Amino acid sequence: MYNTNHNKTFILVLLSLSLLIYPPHSLKAAQSHSDSNNIAMTDCHVTLLKDTGYFPVILDMIDNAQAEIVMSFFLFKTNGYRGSYSDIFLQHLIKATTRGVIVTVILEREKESRSTLNEDNRDTARRLKEGGIHVCFDSPFTTTHTKVIVIDRRYTCLGSHNLTNSALKYNHEISVLIDSPLMAEKTLHYINSLYK
Repeated sequence: MYNTNHNKTFILVLLSLSLLIYPPHSLKAAQSHSDSNNIAMTDCHVTLLKDTGYFPVILDMIDNAQAEIVMSFFLFKTNGYRGSYSDIFLQHLIKATTRGVIVTVILEREKESRSTLNEDNRDTARRLKEGGIHVCFDSPFTTTHTKVIVIDRRYTCLGSHNLTNSALKYNHEISVLIDSPLMAEKTLHYINSLYK
């Protein structure tokens, strides 16, 4: 017969050991560590975007953007098909520019590509430029593996989603949407450092 008292004792021992290894004052010290990249959770609101939940939320954010959208992606693969989620994404960005929103996209460029990444990003860059969107490429000597969007210097979305039909429609992916002007400012500073 299973002994529940033994199980409770074991859990108490584990908790006691964890407090010896990580006493409460050391946890507080770690939490209050003054790193310029830290942002208090009270200063922002975070929404988890899982799998296909990313796509409608980000489209809505793009459609409601008022002034600026800045993005940096490893891969933005469009193919000209109306039903492709990445092509729909592109069309929403172009519509934002027609409303006067300034859209900037930074894409990865590999030095020597054995895959189709350079070709895919160049094709999408052409479509974006035709729609009035400013496009930049990173240095071919450093891989830019980011998947991040900053909207109106307030909202930051980052995570694992690339802008491909597979990532937006089929894959298991996870990203977060952060409502924090401070986080947006820090992220923009980082994105700008990638191509300037």
